[in-house]
Amino acid sequence: LRFEQAQTRDGHRVEVAANLGNTAHAADAVERGAEGVGLLRTEFLFMAYASAPDLATQIAEYREATDALAGRPLVARTLDVGGDKPLPYWPVPQEDNPFLGLRGIRLALTQPDVLETQLRALLMAAVGKPLRIMLPMVKDVAEFRAAKAIYDRLLKEIPEQQRATDVQLGVMIEVPSSALLAPTLAAEVDFFSVGTNDLTQYTLAIDRGHPELSAQANGLHPAVLRLIQMTVDAAHAHGKWVGVCGELASDAMAVPVLVGLGVDELSVSARQIPLVKARLREFDLAEAQATAQLALSKATSDDVRDALEAR
Repeated sequence: LRFEQAQTRDGHRVEVAANLGNTAHAADAVERGAEGVGLLRTEFLFMAYASAPDLATQIAEYREATDALAGRPLVARTLDVGGDKPLPYWPVPQEDNPFLGLRGIRLALTQPDVLETQLRALLMAAVGKPLRIMLPMVKDVAEFRAAKAIYDRLLKEIPEQQRATDVQLGVMIEVPSSALLAPTLAAEVDFFSVGTNDLTQYTLAIDRGHPELSAQANGLHPAVLRLIQMTVDAAHAHGKWVGVCGELASDAMAVPVLVGLGVDELSVSARQIPLVKARLREFDLAEAQATAQLALSKATSDDVRDALEAR
């Protein structure tokens, strides 16, 4: 049933897309039932070269994904390096805490020509195809505007017949400030995608890779769920959509909670797509909404999981 449209038992539509680390895997994702790509990690391309890939190289890579998707939407995250993902040809000074340093959009904006080339390549690779571009690690609307100024200029510079016209520019919600400020962001962005891995890490102040604490970095913590709810409420108030592309999106216990919070898209690893679609068919929207409210009423992640298991 993997090719059936993703929806709840009563027909409430929730798009199920694939997280990809490589454009070559797009065809496999479609074969597994993906309704699009909800997260293309474009840094894989930059990590594969000894220097920043040029415009032609990037266009060819991104086009491989858009062609394989055959009209399904592609959500591409702009270069997200720094922190735990250094680039040898883009040295960053030693930082005491790289997760709180130059990474994501902050790093990209220090070399706007690199970001501009990537945006140009994405736009030119997706002629006639639906393209969604998202900016990582945005903390507030000022960072979004800085990147959007480049994006807007490219839309004017590149003739329409040479670039994507069905295109949206959104941000990842990974930093608690962006969730708290979602109403101001939602007025200007086209969509949100919640990166629950980083959002959990920053909200709970727990390093995901910490040998003793990582088990407590639980995306079902009510504090994280409240931030997701704030994000969804702000987006929907402005007619914008919200996806979730972190590990929580494929957690069988979390799926109804996310749907109940109003999330519009779940993006998961390709092999999990049939499982998530099957999970959606097990409940209806009213059940999901009740489940979400139950989770939000609890005080700890353990309380949430206990309540959901009992339910």
